[in-house]
Amino acid sequence: MAEPKQPALADLVMANRNQTEAEKVTDFIWMVHDSSNAYLVTTSDGDVMVNTGFSPNAEKNVTLLAPRRTGPLRYIVLTQSHADHFGGLKAFREAETKVVGGPGFARALFDMTDLQPYFGPRTKKLWGAVLGNNARPPDPVPIEPDVLIDREMTITVGQRSFQLISTPEGETVDSLVVWMPREKVAFIGNVHGPVWLSFPFLNTLRGDKPRLVQNYLKAMRRIRDLGAETLITGHGPPIVGAAKIRADLTKMIDAVDWVRTYTLEGMKAGKTVHTLMREIKLPENLAIGEFHGNARWAVKSIWREYSGWFHYEDGTTELYGVPRSSVHVDIATLAGGAGKLAARARQRLEAGEPLEALHLVEIALGAAPGERVALEVKRDASALLLERSGGQNLSETMWLRSEIAECEAALASS
Repeated sequence: MAEPKQPALADLVMANRNQTEAEKVTDFIWMVHDSSNAYLVTTSDGDVMVNTGFSPNAEKNVTLLAPRRTGPLRYIVLTQSHADHFGGLKAFREAETKVVGGPGFARALFDMTDLQPYFGPRTKKLWGAVLGNNARPPDPVPIEPDVLIDREMTITVGQRSFQLISTPEGETVDSLVVWMPREKVAFIGNVHGPVWLSFPFLNTLRGDKPRLVQNYLKAMRRIRDLGAETLITGHGPPIVGAAKIRADLTKMIDAVDWVRTYTLEGMKAGKTVHTLMREIKLPENLAIGEFHGNARWAVKSIWREYSGWFHYEDGTTELYGVPRSSVHVDIATLAGGAGKLAARARQRLEAGEPLEALHLVEIALGAAPGERVALEVKRDASALLLERSGGQNLSETMWLRSEIAECEAALASS
């Protein structure tokens, strides 16, 4: 099977590899690419940074921006509490620099850092193979903002004003937008997600606090109402032109709102979440990218936001801490053994049904973890799904590649 091409998001977050000088955005804004970009804003009375990039690249980022510095670094504004936004803080911070974070920054950062034993392996599985050093856990440097925004606050440095606006819920619940009203420039970080004109990931595969869809829509409408002429994101090039910015924002808002309505109407009609995930098809005029999140996963997130964790169709066992895997051995025994289940899974795969095949091999491997045919079917089913995916969505692509690699490692050692 053909190997899918590199997901677009992977290229964006690794754009720092070949950068040899800071990139000019305007006469007073300079950008360095990183897992999440860092921006220098110059004024008549010193400089302001919007994010600092990731810790593995901190010294390089400082060096690239050094020729563009005009004075003391007055502020560092962190648009969210993810390590690729604050990781270079220690390298950039000066004695008089004030660090600004959004509402709930400290709590969100503590939760993410404290849960690294849980999140770290998940992140590595999804991102490690593509991102290498950029996928490592953040350096254990204390991040204590000097200023925490409640809802909005304006700071002035030299001739420039920066309106800091709380915009939950983008990639994090403490998200900030930096709006420069005179210059009509908005730094929005990853409120919309990591890729422009694409679906947000309301609850990532790695795990994080869920983002509520109405809060996401409210934040995006607030950004649209600013009337920006230059919009600067966490990844990729700036978006330029008021008409284009408004049209793009409207399309993203309308697409997510359509999925919200579709999901709620389906719930009222008695459809299951899995039926809605299978059947969803956006109108052509609302089709946007699916590079990190996608419409199918948005359905599942919205469903859970409104319905909660208990699926009635799954019955009483949902109420207790005994998973279905506890009866995998029983099912395999009744089927005549894990080998019989694996053989049946191979038939489903050959019929073009890789997901049904994976359901069966999950039971087979639950009963006999080293069952070779089951491992082979799991590998081949994952490869077929990867081929069908087209390699556009980073999370889906990296999950499937990791599943294939684990199967191959298990087969090689058996």
